[in-house]
Amino acid sequence: MEQFAKPGDFCPNEGCLDYQKLQSQPGKPNIIKAGKTRTGVQRFRCQTCGKYFVATTGTIFYRKRTPEHEILETLALLAEGNRISSLTRVKGHKEDTILSWLREAAQQGEAVEEILMKDYRIKRGQLDGLWAYVGNKGEKKLPGDC
Repeated sequence: MEQFAKPGDFCPNEGCLDYQKLQSQPGKPNIIKAGKTRTGVQRFRCQTCGKYFVATTGTIFYRKRTPEHEILETLALLAEGNRISSLTRVKGHKEDTILSWLREAAQQGEAVEEILMKDYRIKRGQLDGLWAYVGNKGEKKLPGDC
């Protein structure tokens, strides 16, 4: 059975000699814990290159101030057919913010789909509608185009 790498299992720095290499020696890891951020996200340090990174590096939650569960809940509500304008009023986030979450989620579709289907009971058809919405967002049809 395949296992996915967890944050802190490898260095995400492209200039590092150990870039994307899983921890080789269990007794002497090159990635060590280096405290937490103000928001409580685990920080790591690569001993090979000396760069710091956080557990959310490479996810839709990277550099977000909004809690993860709130972003996922908003995406789930969008998948259920709620309008962005309605979510703006209810959740208190700007439309641009919700749209940026949606675009970032589309770039990491499989991981987001798995969470939404498991934790928020979103069905495949709802997700297909959500991704179709993301794909068409911003494209304007000209009169006469059919």
